[in-house]
Amino acid sequence: MTLVSAHRCLTTADIEAAIALGADYVEFDVQRCADGALILHHDPVDEAPAGVLTYDEALDLLAGRAKAHLDLKFEGDEVPVVARAVERLGTDDLLVTTLHDDAVRAVRDWADAEGHPLEVGLSLGRGVRRSRLWDSLRILSTELFPGVRYHLSGANVVVAHHWLARIRVRRFARRHRLPLVVWTVDTPHALAYWTRPGRAWLVTTNQPEIALRLRRTDRLSP
Repeated sequence: MTLVSAHRCLTTADIEAAIALGADYVEFDVQRCADGALILHHDPVDEAPAGVLTYDEALDLLAGRAKAHLDLKFEGDEVPVVARAVERLGTDDLLVTTLHDDAVRAVRDWADAEGHPLEVGLSLGRGVRRSRLWDSLRILSTELFPGVRYHLSGANVVVAHHWLARIRVRRFARRHRLPLVVWTVDTPHALAYWTRPGRAWLVTTNQPEIALRLRRTDRLSP
């Protein structure tokens, strides 16, 4: 059965709604402010906006109630942040994803040294529209053919934008026997495709209620 991660739950209300729906994972963006504060926020900020949920508050909301999908949006010194989640939630209730290869390597090295069977995914599908053409092509080639990056980073979960997954990355994950996380899948048609058994381990979506309704263990995957 395909698992469902409720995407971008950045407020108490979002997290409570995802838990009430029965989402398998609650996904939120972890951002470090310029002053060092850890908050739930998608974009970089110098200081925490008024009313924003802190990282520790989010962990407290999830502890013993749902699994956490941490999407790390900052770069550098990620290990202490992940260690706090492991201490609070344990490894069985935690998935860590990031766009940064070095972050994956650092977290995986720490987890191995501590004996934590932690799932850490390298995300493929970064935006390249603002990059120069050559840079865009270079980034795209490493995402369509991510073998070297996965080997060097030590990622043990494949995380890909849904169109990359359809083009090639799904086959890469299957060939290397790695679980596949597909993001961000929102239309009923796409959700019906990706929630078929065997196509993905987990789907990240802004429409978790639709995904949970569509997935059925009796639907066969071709």
